[in-house]
Amino acid sequence: MTSPMPARIGDPLSRVQTPALIVDLDALDANIGAMAAHVRGTGQVLRPHAKTHKSVEVARRQLAAGAVGLCCQKVSEGEALLPSGVRDLLISNHVVGAGKAQRLCALAREVRTTTLCSDTRHARVLSDAARSAGVQLEILIEIDAGDARMGLPDGDTTGLLQIAQMVQDAPGLRLRGLQVYNGPFQHIRSHEERTSAAVLAANRAKAASQLLQDAGLSCEVISGGGTGSFTADVEAGVLTELQPGSYVFMDADYGRNLDASGAQVSAFRQSLFVQTTVIRTASAGVVYLDAGVKSLNLDSGMPLVKGRPDLGFTKASDEQGRIEASPAGPAPELGEVLMLVPSHCDPTVNQHDWIVAVRNEEVEAVWPVDGRGCLL
Repeated sequence: MTSPMPARIGDPLSRVQTPALIVDLDALDANIGAMAAHVRGTGQVLRPHAKTHKSVEVARRQLAAGAVGLCCQKVSEGEALLPSGVRDLLISNHVVGAGKAQRLCALAREVRTTTLCSDTRHARVLSDAARSAGVQLEILIEIDAGDARMGLPDGDTTGLLQIAQMVQDAPGLRLRGLQVYNGPFQHIRSHEERTSAAVLAANRAKAASQLLQDAGLSCEVISGGGTGSFTADVEAGVLTELQPGSYVFMDADYGRNLDASGAQVSAFRQSLFVQTTVIRTASAGVVYLDAGVKSLNLDSGMPLVKGRPDLGFTKASDEQGRIEASPAGPAPELGEVLMLVPSHCDPTVNQHDWIVAVRNEEVEAVWPVDGRGCLL
């Protein structure tokens, strides 16, 4: 069951029922424009990752700003975002299972559809599904970007060539190139170390691409990169398309990354918040909010309180959060509304049915989180 809308168009921000997911439209639009401008003219293209926002409306804004398509992490996310008008989807994951493969092929009847592979057995499964459905699936071979996750290990030239040759020869498949995404490296705090990680990933991709081309195999696309490394990704000049996602919203964890001067990275503005209300003043300096684990995600730590460095979010149960005030400022009062900066934007969005889009302290729109719960 979808929860009731927490606000109506024209409502002042103060009347939004809490806990609610809030997006500052001015900041959102500025972030979308800034990333588009950074990539424009570089010879690379932008394919933003929609697992961050899961929203048709945000996707429309990204496409209007020049994105060539979208990344989705699950087939169901791609299905949910088709109304955005996207014509080119990358399912940047390994789609395994007969039911998912059938739906992947159904998606390929609607839009250009690319997915990942790093195993010859998997390539056969995808080929059989595509041939049976009468469609073509485009394939990126995923190589390890230095984070030892889903890609082929660095130096496995035999494996890379075997998979690439199989994909190129397989009915229903088309070899398009390489995927090289370094997820954990996006959150390395030091600018120098984060840049080094991006360069490492780029060098691995460059070597793999050259290997494919020397063997007469296709490598027209090298896709990867992210919000933490986008500057280095562009400067390295190896990737043909960039996949940042979190830049549209940002979060407390990305806020801990540092730029070359040692200051907090400031290329993008915080646009995503969880608005919450004080529901109990328990004791001196301690209050409880109506936003807990079911409204937030804590895998990257506790959220911050916007504009109140004197307040610390110290604990969360399912439905409540605990705030402790330092002596530097007064504790919030019963009924007071606070804005939390999520620690991790992607899974926080997935906790909510609605995005309340606000401009100048007034509700301009209420958008459904179209891809919420799209796990398949």
